[in-house]
Amino acid sequence: MSADATNLPPKDDALVDQILRRPEWLTFDCKRTGKIDKLLETVVAFANTEGGIIAIGVEDPDKASGRDRVYGIQVHPNNWDEIQRNLRSRITEPDQLVWTHQEIGCTLRDGSHGSIVLLKVAKSRRVHSIVDDGTFTRLTKGNKHLTANEINDLCHARGVVSAESQLEQVDFDLLNTDYWRAYAEKRKLTRPINEAMFHIGLAKRDASGVLRPTRAAVLLFAEEPTGVLAGKTAVRIFHYKGAEVSTDPNTNLARAPINIVGPLVRQIIEARQSVIAELAGKVQFGPLGFEIVQRYPVRVIVEAITNAVIHRDYRLNSDIAIRIFSDRIEVESPGLLCGPVTVSNIGRIGTFSRNPLIVQHLREFPNPPNLDAGEGVRMMIGTMRESGLYPPMYFTRPRIEREAVVTILRNQNRPTVWEQVVDYLKKHGDIGNAELRQLLQTNDTLGASKQLKAWVEQDLLVVANPEAGRNVRRYALPDFDFEIDGEFLSKGDGKASSS
Repeated sequence: MSADATNLPPKDDALVDQILRRPEWLTFDCKRTGKIDKLLETVVAFANTEGGIIAIGVEDPDKASGRDRVYGIQVHPNNWDEIQRNLRSRITEPDQLVWTHQEIGCTLRDGSHGSIVLLKVAKSRRVHSIVDDGTFTRLTKGNKHLTANEINDLCHARGVVSAESQLEQVDFDLLNTDYWRAYAEKRKLTRPINEAMFHIGLAKRDASGVLRPTRAAVLLFAEEPTGVLAGKTAVRIFHYKGAEVSTDPNTNLARAPINIVGPLVRQIIEARQSVIAELAGKVQFGPLGFEIVQRYPVRVIVEAITNAVIHRDYRLNSDIAIRIFSDRIEVESPGLLCGPVTVSNIGRIGTFSRNPLIVQHLREFPNPPNLDAGEGVRMMIGTMRESGLYPPMYFTRPRIEREAVVTILRNQNRPTVWEQVVDYLKKHGDIGNAELRQLLQTNDTLGASKQLKAWVEQDLLVVANPEAGRNVRRYALPDFDFEIDGEFLSKGDGKASSS
């Protein structure tokens, strides 16, 4: 990329101003360039965490402010070509590393015409390292160098390795239950259970040559997997009075928690039935005492529960938790989002299963639970929209401290203006009080401020510049990617781009 202005893209200083307003955090970082090793650390950290965007040619916000941060890639003319060579040669499994880039023309700190590069790194299906220089993940701000044990944990957390394939020292007789017999009859399996499981991939020989069932087999067929595995594999349902969990000694549970145990197919069916029964049989009241009508589409509840069971990380000693409030349902599944799935692309990327054995064999049960082939989340979003409700929201680290994914279904009408705000944010990246008032066609500054605050409290928006004063704050969608010409950085399926 030449410093000759005739070879530079046209200026887009408005976009650069938008970039300068964004703080560095989990999915965004700025690099002035010069130290390629540090940039490669961030590339690997993004790929191993939630993906992210690196603004190359832009100084760290802690070291300068405003336009003084815009050095441009022209400071080190050969650096961008060198960076691309290193992305292909110094990172393990480079064919699995997905990145795209775009050069943005702008006014540099000295007033000249230059450019910066936005480099988007997608969350990877694999766990990457820098050759001879370690493995990194992304923290809220900055990168973490992992130990060998942490790399192993990361492989499990990302679904590169699944606990479902682990061999268990469990007698096959404990798995010869009514569930197995119904399954075997449907599939016309006539061999003894140990041989049958070996032939369908649910049993393998250990290092001593002894045939052992996999953890998937135990979860699918044992009467009490929790007891057999000496771990937490159940579903627990908590129904609260009101919209929050009481912190005082007097619990606000509407009833004792419901514990659902047993093989996974039973957990899915009974959890669905229990949640629907709770919603139908218990009256909820709002803060003013008015009865609240539960409007959740049953299809969406069923899908959220099914996903929690089949995609959870069965390495973790935690139960699935379903919490019912007056204004929402929360479904918490142990484990992180697997493969390249993130909270920002979950509605469009399709399916990536952490537990393919479990999913495959659940389909073979008589009257199996409905397992959508990659369309479940899209169905949930569309169905909630058709019902006039907010779309499902997904949260994981760092927004929640636990190693879990929380799905939130809100029992609240979606204001018409919300769709306008989302469209505005997709085009412009962030919004302030003045722009919201224009959409609302009002001069009510306080009302617009309260609406923005409410959306932040509902986790629908985040503050894009939290260090700024309240009067000049900007708001963005959680984990929103910059868009350029309506499409840049929205493509998560391309291989490394060519120079």
